[in-house]
Amino acid sequence: MAPTPEAEVERELNVHIFSVSAQMVGVCLTVIGLFRVIVRLKNVDSVADNVLAADAVAFLVACLLAYASLRSRTVPRRRAFERAADVAFAAGLVLMTSVCALIAWTLL
Repeated sequence: MAPTPEAEVERELNVHIFSVSAQMVGVCLTVIGLFRVIVRLKNVDSVADNVLAADAVAFLVACLLAYASLRSRTVPRRRAFERAADVAFAAGLVLMTSVCALIAWTLL
């Protein structure tokens, strides 16, 4: 039985969430390291690195949920994982935007 066009679109979206959220975990960890260097050079203190760590966790959760959705064999379970991955990914994006503002404000 061939997958429906809707199922193909859902699968493609999950693949994108899976790959982009995995990359965003790496971005968050890289920025934490760079931010810690700047903090030590400028002698400032901020919670931005802690927020970035939470952001990395949000993206990791999105990545794992998207992976679970891709591996799921039943439609209801796949859709539940899909929705949860969407929410975690959106939360990660919102947190990333807020931490960017926090870093900019800290370094002024």
